[in-house]
Amino acid sequence: MLFFQVSFLFVFLPLTLVLHQLLPPRVRNAALLAASLIFYATSSYEFLPLLLLSVVVDYSAGRQIGRSDDPATRRAWLIASLTTNLGLLAFYKYVGLISLSLRDLLGPEVPLLEAALPLGISFFTFQSMSYTIDVYRGDVEPAQSPVDFAAFVALFPQLVAGPIVRFRDVAPQLVDRTVRSADVVRGLTLFMVGLAKKILLADTLALLAKPLFAVEQPGFLDAWAGMVFYSGQIYFDFSGYSDMAVGLGLFLGFSFPNNFNAPYRARTFSDFWRRWHITLSSWLRDYLYIPLGGSRRGPLRTYVNLTITMLLGGLWHGASWAFVVWGAGHGLLLAAERALGERNPILRLPAVGQTAVTFLLVTALWVPFHFNDMTVATRWLTAMVFGHGVGSITPLVAGSVAAALALFHLPTPSHLWDTTPRPRLLLVIVFLFVLSLFVAHGRLEAPPFLYFRF
Repeated sequence: MLFFQVSFLFVFLPLTLVLHQLLPPRVRNAALLAASLIFYATSSYEFLPLLLLSVVVDYSAGRQIGRSDDPATRRAWLIASLTTNLGLLAFYKYVGLISLSLRDLLGPEVPLLEAALPLGISFFTFQSMSYTIDVYRGDVEPAQSPVDFAAFVALFPQLVAGPIVRFRDVAPQLVDRTVRSADVVRGLTLFMVGLAKKILLADTLALLAKPLFAVEQPGFLDAWAGMVFYSGQIYFDFSGYSDMAVGLGLFLGFSFPNNFNAPYRARTFSDFWRRWHITLSSWLRDYLYIPLGGSRRGPLRTYVNLTITMLLGGLWHGASWAFVVWGAGHGLLLAAERALGERNPILRLPAVGQTAVTFLLVTALWVPFHFNDMTVATRWLTAMVFGHGVGSITPLVAGSVAAALALFHLPTPSHLWDTTPRPRLLLVIVFLFVLSLFVAHGRLEAPPFLYFRF
């Protein structure tokens, strides 16, 4: 079920919100859990047991860790949680890549194994697992109610593609929450703006990029134009989903963390990762980079930790050597920035130059991420660096590239918008919402959100 489908907007969501408001507070979480499981089952019912398994294991592990003073017992339950979640993630995401790699190494007698990817598994396993780690560290008290914990893991607004919410951020709201009129106004604004980002911007940029990506040997300008469009597509698509998720959370009395902060305005790679997919980058920092030693064990170890963290962040996105290259590329650039410090030549440029160089490097690294095939990605990167001729860019494509670049840098990020009701602004937002619905349902097939496949 997609957020812009008629069944969601005019059946599932109204019924869920009405029940949430009418039911007594003591049963709201049970109703919300039931709604979230129905939401998940409409798209991926066969994998519902995996979601419930993650919930049961991590709730049990959290309770046992909280009750025990024995370090060995606490560690055993933590390992049980990590093994279950990472095992599920590894099997469903990487069994195909592992079997293919073994086949290339050992020969065709190795069978190729494939497993369908459960919807949202990258997100709900990280979210559920972070709870157990936080309980083990003493950062949060164990959940007292299995229903409350299950509702936290399965919350339908962010279940499929984030933001990755931590238990400590919403624990008080699970116990007691109030839906205020100001939250509803802000939620409506974010939801409608997010939908417009997805339908009017992301999907339009995807249509503009499609003929460019179909070129066998792109020219220099063709290659860069296509990747600028893709940079915009993935940003507006994913940030649009995040806006809609945060808005839906506000309808229910939850405050989810912001996930994007104008990432293409970043002047350095470290700045980019403070702005892009914020909940994943902070998750990787707190549960991977810092436990590896962070920057506490000398410069060389810091560079290694950065590279490992980003390499594993690439693998989180999918089982492909292209994602490994994407993650390793980001890790190496982060390490290089740290090593150069004030000697970084990019820092000598004016602010607009720093932003431009960072954007170009980020865009180049989207190539393996997008194509998910290193042969094609290598050909495309070669065109972006050396070119197969200049290429043929029409005035429409050139104007669209300029418009996309302006959109990346001009608007105030949606999470900073003033949502005080203003009639003219409200009319514009409502118009965009209605237009988005017409456009989405006027297409033969409205594409799902990009991060549904990760």
